[in-house]
Amino acid sequence: MEEKENFKNTNNQQVDEVNDANINNQTLNQEIPNKKKKILSRNKTDKMADEIEQLRAKLADSQDKYLRLFSEFDNYRKRTAKEKMDIISMANESLIVKLLPVVDDIDRADNAFNDSNDVAAVKAGVDLIFDKLRSVLSACGVTQMESTGKSFDPDLHDAIANFPASDEQPKNIVIDTTEKGYTLNNKVIRHAKVVVAI
Repeated sequence: MEEKENFKNTNNQQVDEVNDANINNQTLNQEIPNKKKKILSRNKTDKMADEIEQLRAKLADSQDKYLRLFSEFDNYRKRTAKEKMDIISMANESLIVKLLPVVDDIDRADNAFNDSNDVAAVKAGVDLIFDKLRSVLSACGVTQMESTGKSFDPDLHDAIANFPASDEQPKNIVIDTTEKGYTLNNKVIRHAKVVVAI
């Protein structure tokens, strides 16, 4: 009987050992996938962390490029605005330089009015000054419009008065110019003020 009990105990021990081994194997089998999962999840998180770092680096690079581009554009805008203001402020310089000799002639004519009694000589001097002024304006592209006797054109003329046309006079014709019009390089810079026959 003792042998049976020893055999049972031995059998039980072996069964327990086998059960323990099975439990250990199951635990190991469960732990291995868990470890694999942990390793895989660590690999995924590492990859994601790397990707996040790469994206952050790209974002920082893009922001830096954007700020540089914005700064360059802002500097360009300021520089062109300054150049434009310089051009506008100095645009009349060449015209004024050309007009200064005419102003000198007007000063001389004013002195001649006070010193001379010869009206014909003074008139000839004033005519020369006007000719000089017209030539300076013409050299700068300013042209005087001829309006009297021409058809009324609202793009060129401002009608300040209308008079009924006589029987032999055609209608819609400029009969008098009260203020001459001027063009600058074929662009109207001042409309002629005219009287029109209707």
